[in-house]
Amino acid sequence: MEKLIYTAVSGAELNNTALKVTANNLANVSTSGFKADLEQAQSMQVTGSGFRTRYHAQMLPVTTDLSAGPMMDTGRKLDVALSDGGFLEVIDDNGEPAYTRSGNLEIDADGFLTVNNRRVQSNIGDIQLGDFAELEIAPDGIINVVPLGGGVIAEEAQIKLASTGDEGAVMVKGRDGLFRAENLEPLDMDEAIRLRTGVLEGSNVNAVQEMIKTMNISRQFEMNINMMKAADELANSGNKLVSGRG
Repeated sequence: MEKLIYTAVSGAELNNTALKVTANNLANVSTSGFKADLEQAQSMQVTGSGFRTRYHAQMLPVTTDLSAGPMMDTGRKLDVALSDGGFLEVIDDNGEPAYTRSGNLEIDADGFLTVNNRRVQSNIGDIQLGDFAELEIAPDGIINVVPLGGGVIAEEAQIKLASTGDEGAVMVKGRDGLFRAENLEPLDMDEAIRLRTGVLEGSNVNAVQEMIKTMNISRQFEMNINMMKAADELANSGNKLVSGRG
Protein backbone atom coordinates (compact mmCIF):
# COMPACT_ATOMS: atom_id res chain seq x y z
CA MET A 1 0.00 0.00 0.00
CA GLU A 2 1.26 3.49 -0.85
CA LYS A 3 2.48 4.99 2.46
CA LEU A 4 1.01 8.35 1.51
CA ILE A 5 -2.24 6.94 2.88
CA TYR A 6 -0.88 7.18 6.44
CA THR A 7 -0.33 10.91 6.08
CA ALA A 8 -3.76 11.46 4.58
CA VAL A 9 -5.71 9.35 7.09
CA SER A 10 -3.95 10.79 10.13
CA GLY A 11 -4.50 14.28 8.77
CA ALA A 12 -8.21 13.61 8.30
CA GLU A 13 -8.48 12.26 11.85
CA LEU A 14 -6.76 15.39 13.13
CA ASN A 15 -9.20 17.53 11.16
CA ASN A 16 -12.11 15.66 12.73
CA THR A 17 -10.81 16.31 16.26
CA ALA A 18 -10.01 19.94 15.48
CA LEU A 19 -13.54 20.46 14.17
CA LYS A 20 -15.03 19.07 17.41
CA VAL A 21 -12.84 21.40 19.49
CA THR A 22 -13.77 24.41 17.36
CA ALA A 23 -17.48 23.55 17.45
CA ASN A 24 -17.37 23.30 21.25
CA ASN A 25 -15.64 26.68 21.46
CA LEU A 26 -18.31 28.26 19.26
CA ALA A 27 -21.09 26.66 21.32
CA ASN A 28 -19.66 28.37 24.43
CA VAL A 29 -18.98 31.81 22.98
CA SER A 30 -21.58 33.24 25.39
CA THR A 31 -20.75 31.07 28.41
CA SER A 32 -19.53 33.05 31.41
CA GLY A 33 -15.89 32.33 32.28
CA PHE A 34 -15.44 29.77 29.47
CA LYS A 35 -11.87 29.23 28.25
CA ALA A 36 -11.24 28.24 24.65
CA ASP A 37 -9.68 24.86 23.93
CA LEU A 38 -6.73 24.52 21.55
CA GLU A 39 -5.99 21.38 19.54
CA GLN A 40 -2.34 20.40 19.02
CA ALA A 41 -0.50 17.98 16.74
CA GLN A 42 2.99 17.06 15.67
CA SER A 43 4.43 15.25 12.67
CA MET A 44 5.69 11.73 13.33
CA GLN A 45 7.78 9.65 10.92
CA VAL A 46 6.18 6.44 9.66
CA THR A 47 8.52 3.59 10.60
CA GLY A 48 9.19 0.51 8.52
CA SER A 49 11.21 -0.59 5.53
CA GLY A 50 12.09 1.73 2.69
CA PHE A 51 13.04 5.38 2.59
CA ARG A 52 12.02 7.44 5.61
CA THR A 53 9.98 9.91 3.62
CA ARG A 54 6.49 9.43 5.04
CA TYR A 55 5.07 11.26 8.04
CA HIS A 56 1.73 11.22 9.80
CA ALA A 57 0.00 13.70 12.12
CA GLN A 58 -0.08 12.69 15.78
CA MET A 59 -2.70 14.36 17.97
CA LEU A 60 -1.44 15.83 21.24
CA PRO A 61 -3.57 16.48 24.35
CA VAL A 62 -5.95 19.41 23.93
CA THR A 63 -4.80 22.48 25.86
CA THR A 64 -6.76 25.48 27.11
CA ASP A 65 -6.29 29.20 26.56
CA LEU A 66 -6.45 30.66 30.10
CA SER A 67 -6.32 34.30 29.02
CA ALA A 68 -8.99 36.55 30.52
CA GLY A 69 -12.25 37.17 28.69
CA PRO A 70 -14.02 40.53 28.40
CA MET A 71 -15.54 41.99 31.58
CA MET A 72 -19.27 42.73 31.47
CA ASP A 73 -21.03 44.96 33.97
CA THR A 74 -24.22 43.40 35.32
CA GLY A 75 -24.89 45.34 38.54
CA ARG A 76 -25.88 42.08 40.24
CA LYS A 77 -24.27 41.66 43.67
CA LEU A 78 -23.83 37.91 43.24
CA ASP A 79 -21.98 38.25 39.94
CA VAL A 80 -18.22 38.26 40.51
CA ALA A 81 -15.14 38.44 38.30
CA LEU A 82 -11.70 37.34 39.47
CA SER A 83 -8.35 38.97 38.83
CA ASP A 84 -5.90 37.22 36.49
CA GLY A 85 -4.85 33.77 37.62
CA GLY A 86 -7.65 33.37 40.15
CA PHE A 87 -10.16 30.53 40.50
CA LEU A 88 -13.21 29.74 42.61
CA GLU A 89 -13.07 26.35 44.29
CA VAL A 90 -16.16 24.16 43.93
CA ILE A 91 -16.99 20.52 44.60
CA ASP A 92 -17.39 18.24 41.57
CA ASP A 93 -19.73 15.27 41.11
CA ASN A 94 -17.19 12.99 42.81
CA GLY A 95 -16.94 15.18 45.90
CA GLU A 96 -13.48 16.41 44.94
CA PRO A 97 -12.29 20.03 44.66
CA ALA A 98 -12.31 21.58 41.20
CA TYR A 99 -11.94 25.11 39.91
CA THR A 100 -13.76 27.61 37.72
CA ARG A 101 -13.60 31.26 36.69
CA SER A 102 -17.34 31.40 36.14
CA GLY A 103 -18.70 33.94 38.60
CA ASN A 104 -22.50 33.84 38.28
CA LEU A 105 -23.13 32.92 41.92
CA GLU A 106 -26.48 31.72 43.22
CA ILE A 107 -27.91 30.80 46.63
CA ASP A 108 -29.84 27.54 46.52
CA ALA A 109 -32.95 26.57 48.48
CA ASP A 110 -30.82 25.35 51.40
CA GLY A 111 -28.79 28.55 51.59
CA PHE A 112 -25.63 27.15 50.01
CA LEU A 113 -23.61 29.45 47.77
CA THR A 114 -23.27 27.80 44.34
CA VAL A 115 -22.03 28.45 40.83
CA ASN A 116 -23.57 26.40 38.03
CA ASN A 117 -25.22 24.20 40.72
CA ARG A 118 -21.87 23.37 42.35
CA ARG A 119 -21.16 24.45 45.92
CA VAL A 120 -18.58 27.21 46.26
CA GLN A 121 -15.95 26.57 48.92
CA SER A 122 -14.33 28.52 51.72
CA ASN A 123 -11.15 27.35 53.44
CA ILE A 124 -13.30 25.22 55.74
CA GLY A 125 -15.85 23.81 53.33
CA ASP A 126 -19.28 24.68 51.94
CA ILE A 127 -20.63 28.21 52.37
CA GLN A 128 -24.15 28.18 53.81
CA LEU A 129 -25.87 31.49 54.47
CA GLY A 130 -28.75 32.12 56.81
CA ASP A 131 -31.60 34.51 56.14
CA PHE A 132 -30.41 38.03 55.43
CA ALA A 133 -31.70 41.40 54.28
CA GLU A 134 -28.62 42.49 52.33
CA LEU A 135 -25.40 40.88 51.18
CA GLU A 136 -22.05 42.31 50.15
CA ILE A 137 -18.96 40.48 48.91
CA ALA A 138 -15.66 42.23 49.61
CA PRO A 139 -12.71 42.14 47.15
CA ASP A 140 -10.97 39.53 49.33
CA GLY A 141 -14.01 37.23 49.15
CA ILE A 142 -15.41 37.99 52.63
CA ILE A 143 -19.22 37.82 52.63
CA ASN A 144 -20.92 40.38 54.86
CA VAL A 145 -24.66 40.28 55.50
CA VAL A 146 -27.24 42.45 57.20
CA PRO A 147 -29.68 40.25 59.19
CA LEU A 148 -33.40 40.35 58.49
CA GLY A 149 -34.96 43.24 60.34
CA GLY A 150 -31.64 45.12 60.41
CA GLY A 151 -28.89 45.06 62.98
CA VAL A 152 -25.12 44.71 63.02
CA ILE A 153 -23.40 43.69 59.79
CA ALA A 154 -22.02 40.17 60.25
CA GLU A 155 -19.17 38.38 58.51
CA GLU A 156 -20.64 35.08 57.34
CA ALA A 157 -17.80 33.42 55.44
CA GLN A 158 -14.92 34.00 53.05
CA ILE A 159 -14.90 32.62 49.53
CA LYS A 160 -11.70 30.71 48.78
CA LEU A 161 -9.91 32.62 46.05
CA ALA A 162 -7.33 30.14 44.77
CA SER A 163 -4.47 30.34 42.30
CA THR A 164 -1.74 28.12 40.90
CA GLY A 165 0.78 29.83 43.18
CA ASP A 166 4.38 30.74 42.55
CA GLU A 167 5.19 27.30 41.16
CA GLY A 168 2.46 27.69 38.53
CA ALA A 169 0.65 24.36 38.68
CA VAL A 170 -0.56 23.21 35.26
CA MET A 171 -4.36 23.39 35.06
CA VAL A 172 -6.27 20.82 33.01
CA LYS A 173 -9.90 21.20 31.96
CA GLY A 174 -12.12 18.15 32.41
CA ARG A 175 -15.16 17.02 30.44
CA ASP A 176 -17.35 18.79 33.01
CA GLY A 177 -15.74 22.13 32.10
CA LEU A 178 -14.01 22.42 35.49
CA PHE A 179 -10.28 22.86 35.98
CA ARG A 180 -8.01 20.73 38.14
CA ALA A 181 -4.29 20.79 38.80
CA GLU A 182 -2.45 18.25 36.67
CA ASN A 183 -1.18 16.58 39.86
CA LEU A 184 -4.77 16.62 41.26
CA GLU A 185 -3.60 18.50 44.36
CA PRO A 186 -5.96 21.21 45.74
CA LEU A 187 -4.91 24.81 45.06
CA ASP A 188 -4.02 27.04 47.96
CA MET A 189 -5.86 30.23 48.82
CA ASP A 190 -4.08 33.27 47.38
CA GLU A 191 -4.54 36.55 49.22
CA ALA A 192 -3.32 38.44 46.16
CA ILE A 193 -6.38 37.40 44.14
CA ARG A 194 -9.21 39.91 44.17
CA LEU A 195 -12.78 39.85 42.91
CA ARG A 196 -15.13 42.51 41.63
CA THR A 197 -18.86 42.36 42.21
CA GLY A 198 -21.48 43.35 39.69
CA VAL A 199 -19.20 42.10 36.91
CA LEU A 200 -18.95 38.85 34.95
CA GLU A 201 -16.04 37.61 32.88
CA GLY A 202 -17.21 36.54 29.47
CA SER A 203 -15.90 33.73 27.29
CA ASN A 204 -12.46 34.32 25.76
CA VAL A 205 -13.57 32.62 22.52
CA ASN A 206 -13.14 34.80 19.44
CA ALA A 207 -16.14 33.82 17.30
CA VAL A 208 -14.70 35.24 14.07
CA GLN A 209 -11.41 33.38 14.47
CA GLU A 210 -13.22 30.14 15.28
CA MET A 211 -15.40 30.47 12.18
CA ILE A 212 -12.32 31.03 10.03
CA LYS A 213 -10.69 27.97 11.64
CA THR A 214 -13.79 25.93 10.80
CA MET A 215 -13.53 26.87 7.12
CA ASN A 216 -9.80 26.11 7.05
CA ILE A 217 -10.35 22.73 8.71
CA SER A 218 -12.99 21.85 6.11
CA ARG A 219 -10.57 22.70 3.30
CA GLN A 220 -7.81 20.66 4.92
CA PHE A 221 -10.17 17.69 5.31
CA GLU A 222 -11.05 17.87 1.61
CA MET A 223 -7.32 17.93 0.74
CA ASN A 224 -6.73 14.83 2.86
CA ILE A 225 -9.59 13.01 1.14
CA ASN A 226 -8.03 13.85 -2.24
CA MET A 227 -4.69 12.54 -0.97
CA MET A 228 -6.38 9.26 -0.03
CA LYS A 229 -7.77 8.96 -3.54
CA ALA A 230 -4.34 9.71 -5.00
CA ALA A 231 -2.74 7.08 -2.75
CA ASP A 232 -5.30 4.52 -3.89
CA GLU A 233 -4.62 5.33 -7.55
CA LEU A 234 -0.86 5.05 -7.02
CA ALA A 235 -1.29 1.68 -5.28
CA ASN A 236 -3.48 0.36 -8.12
CA SER A 237 -0.99 1.55 -10.73
CA GLY A 238 1.86 -0.12 -8.86
CA ASN A 239 -0.07 -3.39 -8.62
CA LYS A 240 -0.67 -3.36 -12.40
CA LEU A 241 3.02 -2.82 -13.09
CA VAL A 242 4.04 -5.66 -10.78
CA SER A 243 1.49 -8.05 -12.31
CA GLY A 244 2.43 -7.05 -15.83
CA ARG A 245 -1.01 -5.75 -16.67
CA GLY A 246 0.11 -2.10 -17.01
